[in-house]
Amino acid sequence: MTSITNIAAYKFATLTGLKPLRERLADRCKAWKLKGTILLSTEGINLFVAGDQPEIDLLLNELRSVPGLEELEPKVSQSSDQPFRRMLVKIKKEIIAFGVEGIDPVNRPAPKLSAHELKKWLDEGRPITLLDTRNDYEIQLGTFENALTLDIDHFRQFPDAVRTLPETLKHQPIVMFCTGGIRCEKAGPFMEREGYDNIFQLDGGILKYFEECGSAHYNGECFVFDQRVGVDPSLHESEMTQCYVCQTPLSPEEQQDERFVEAQSCPYCFVTSQEQQSRILVQRHEALRKIVAPLPGSQPYENERPINVSAEFDGRSLIDFLSGILGQIPRDEWQRACDEGRIRKRTAASQLRRLARGKRTRNNETEAVAAQQIVRAGEQYLHVLPGTCEPDVNVDIRIVYEDEAVIVVHKPAPLPIHPCGRFNRNTLQYLLSQVYSPQSPRPAHRLDANTSGLMLFARTRHFATILQRQFELSGNDGIEKRYLARVHGHPLNDTFRCTLPISDEPGQAGSRQIDLEQGQPADTEFLVLERFPDGTSLLEVIPHTGRTNQIRVHLWHLGHPICGDATYKQGDVVGDTQTVSIDEPQLCLLAQRIGFTHPLTKQRMVFEADCPPWADRTVGFTHEKEAVTETQFPSDAVRGADDIGR
Repeated sequence: MTSITNIAAYKFATLTGLKPLRERLADRCKAWKLKGTILLSTEGINLFVAGDQPEIDLLLNELRSVPGLEELEPKVSQSSDQPFRRMLVKIKKEIIAFGVEGIDPVNRPAPKLSAHELKKWLDEGRPITLLDTRNDYEIQLGTFENALTLDIDHFRQFPDAVRTLPETLKHQPIVMFCTGGIRCEKAGPFMEREGYDNIFQLDGGILKYFEECGSAHYNGECFVFDQRVGVDPSLHESEMTQCYVCQTPLSPEEQQDERFVEAQSCPYCFVTSQEQQSRILVQRHEALRKIVAPLPGSQPYENERPINVSAEFDGRSLIDFLSGILGQIPRDEWQRACDEGRIRKRTAASQLRRLARGKRTRNNETEAVAAQQIVRAGEQYLHVLPGTCEPDVNVDIRIVYEDEAVIVVHKPAPLPIHPCGRFNRNTLQYLLSQVYSPQSPRPAHRLDANTSGLMLFARTRHFATILQRQFELSGNDGIEKRYLARVHGHPLNDTFRCTLPISDEPGQAGSRQIDLEQGQPADTEFLVLERFPDGTSLLEVIPHTGRTNQIRVHLWHLGHPICGDATYKQGDVVGDTQTVSIDEPQLCLLAQRIGFTHPLTKQRMVFEADCPPWADRTVGFTHEKEAVTETQFPSDAVRGADDIGR
């Protein structure tokens, strides 16, 4: 036996005093334990409410006491369970979203046709057009025989859909219908304004027709906007459900399909993991395109560069600290920066807030600092550079894979990873933080600004820690990195190795040197893939350690500098350029392969990048600037990814 009474009602009327009315109705419905939704507007009321019959009667009496709603008549149906989870009373601009100004259902309604009269016309075979004004997913559940549908998924699309109908319909009898009639109240006057001169609306909609005429001339069920999903012509709840994702009504048979997962997918919207990955990456690249046009660093902005006080400068004056740590900038320039208020420090209140937030939120509450102020170890100061404009970079960034833990990116060159030197916003890390906001992906390793190829990022600090531990491991437990390099000269041996230590301190243009006494251990393995007639060679490179510029320094020291290297040149020459211009020839060094153990699944994943023109062993080599293509996701950017079903 059913115990829950469901009512659906609407009425166009001029209503005033909406805020107190909303509060009164919300209090009453809560006290009466009713659930559903009531929409109030200056143009009328629209409601779907369910509860016990006595309390429903109390609500109807309350509503009919409102001026303009005296004749409110609901459509009533029964269900065994409460179809709503909560009670909402809202004030809206429209009680049914339409978006067309000047439509007045109260004073200029379209003529109405009763359910019995429509059945009579259909029984007689009168030449009429039945126009279904509902959304396409509602129509899937059922509609009148031979009804004209509009293929829309929101009522706001109705006006544009009507404008595509044949002109011949404007002078033919049209009977429009919807679930309960409310949409037709606005659709009718709109169509009359568009020149349709023989328009009728089904009074009370499909639900009223079911109540008075049953299933005559109607196929299927009627979609309803509550947890019942559908009701049959006897107004009883059907066994249909609705896909949470695509809103498609699903029959009991479709609910048994293995592709139906409650709140996740159904046979109509189910996609494979590979399809889902492709869709996500298309969205990421679209976001990238918007962010880099124009490049964020190309517009003048105020750049704040943090400078941290080390222990050796504790107790010194600010200007002594600045001159000591950044000696390449003259002391008088630091004095001028202090005088102009461009050396700043976060206020005490700002510092406390940053500490409370784990330093994750940047706060711009700062104060200027005098040149003679005493600094303390651990403090941070900001060097403010107004009107900063950064050099252009290559923005052909390709995100080749992502999941909840990791992101694999094909980095172009030139493009710095971290904010440094002349670059702050025109960096890979800044651009990815805009795409993935509020997350800020963390690089698990580094590539030089002039090096292109595959990079691994972590979505969170936790996953970054797990991935970085793998760099300390060897074999299949660690990170596998392989590079391709085009170098000057022909190495004598097909395989060779360099284990010379590399300096930790930067030299000219940030360069490093072989330092046998104080250098950091470094180990790089090389395999000659091809020796070319032009005097260059193509190498596969396996770095077993991760020193700054390690591959470039080792090859330079061995007499085979990488083609296009503006820092480590032929003849033991060190250049004065750290990051080349986008218009200059690019470094022929590619991070071609990366393998790692996934931090969540513990499965081994391997990615390989396509070879650039300079690494193609079948064509000649002309070292020119690589073309910067439009950012996109190439389907063949990843050759293999073990254990992920790609």
